[in-house]
Amino acid sequence: MAAVQAHHRLFLASTCAGQQRRRLRPSRIAAPCRAAVSGGVRTAQSPSSSSSGSGSPSSLRLNLDWVDPRVVAVPTSSPGAQVEVEKLRAIAEAAADRAEMHDIIGRQRDNWNHLLLHSNNSLALAASVMAALAPAAPTVVALKASAGVLLASAAVTMAAVNKIQPSQLAEEQRNATRLWRQLERDVRVTLALAAPVTRADVHDAMDRILALDAAYPLPLLPGMLDKFPKTVEPTRWWPKKKQQQQRAPVNKSNSFGSSSRRRGARGNGWTPELEEEMRGILRVIKAKDEHQYITVGKMVLGLNKGLAVAGPALAGTAAVAAAFIGSGEAGAWASGAAVLGGALAAAANTVEHGGQLGMVFELLRNCAGFYRKMQEEIEANLGEADVERREDGEVLETKVALQLGRSTSELKQFRRLASPSFKDDDVKDFAGKLF
Repeated sequence: MAAVQAHHRLFLASTCAGQQRRRLRPSRIAAPCRAAVSGGVRTAQSPSSSSSGSGSPSSLRLNLDWVDPRVVAVPTSSPGAQVEVEKLRAIAEAAADRAEMHDIIGRQRDNWNHLLLHSNNSLALAASVMAALAPAAPTVVALKASAGVLLASAAVTMAAVNKIQPSQLAEEQRNATRLWRQLERDVRVTLALAAPVTRADVHDAMDRILALDAAYPLPLLPGMLDKFPKTVEPTRWWPKKKQQQQRAPVNKSNSFGSSSRRRGARGNGWTPELEEEMRGILRVIKAKDEHQYITVGKMVLGLNKGLAVAGPALAGTAAVAAAFIGSGEAGAWASGAAVLGGALAAAANTVEHGGQLGMVFELLRNCAGFYRKMQEEIEANLGEADVERREDGEVLETKVALQLGRSTSELKQFRRLASPSFKDDDVKDFAGKLF
């Protein structure tokens, strides 16, 4: 019995010691916390705890009345910087609004292409059927008049549709929507960065807006792009690089041409090997990729131009022939000419607008513009003699690889193409694998 009582006393003693240690732990933590707060947030004790000297957690409370608002430092920007930020926000809102407008108009003009295609074909084919039935019908005058009116209407509407090329208009708006959204994202990223917004950022965004407005106008008439240009050029939707009036002196130590730089030395991510790689890519893009899209674009433009003239001409000829149906000896061949002309006009209209040759031509011009833009970016970097003023070489290499649909290791095969001994005719492969 005595042993049991002794064990019970020992258990109670250890429990009390543990509780006392837990009660003392907050007071040891609160002391450095209170010491760390100076002139701002303070901890206060209740009167009962201060008189008794207890350090229990219940006696500690956070007194926010000691917060001095004059001590809190709020980062402020100058009025001029805030104005530039507001300008950039206005540009971002304008870009978002433009993207929405181009998207809506693009869908509308795509509907035009489908509706006008089927309407013109229906007019031409219905008139052909009437012209075929007119010679044997008792109401020959009514049928030939109806056939003539329908064929004339088809000729006029085909000419109007061939002038505006709805499928090409829709492709312009689709590409414009993508580019306007890209511009909005770029402006939003600039605003989200911690770096202050400068006047140069605003001017760059404004130049991009003006270039996009000129490349993809919203109005149909006037201001519409020429659908049958005399010369085929890549579409340009980016501003031209402005040459600096006064260029800073080139640091010879940063140029790869100086003898102090050994082969393989690095500067802003640039190496002599990377320069040769970029020059080889630039040569292949000029000789193969852009040239291919321009050449095919000329072929598509010629075919589209021929069909645009043939459709209304055939429909108009059929309308004239329909007027002679039932007129003695000429009535026999007039009916056949009207039927044949209407059918051929419908066929030409189907190939042109059903095949969306205008959209194909615009797509080829946009692809050529894509490679032209890449050329100018590479040329701008290679044209800068001071490597420290260029874009980072590794970043540029990654961007070029992504745009071409290749890996950075695949780009190394273009180094040998930078040699002057390598002729353009010897270039067999294309730089781009994406399209």
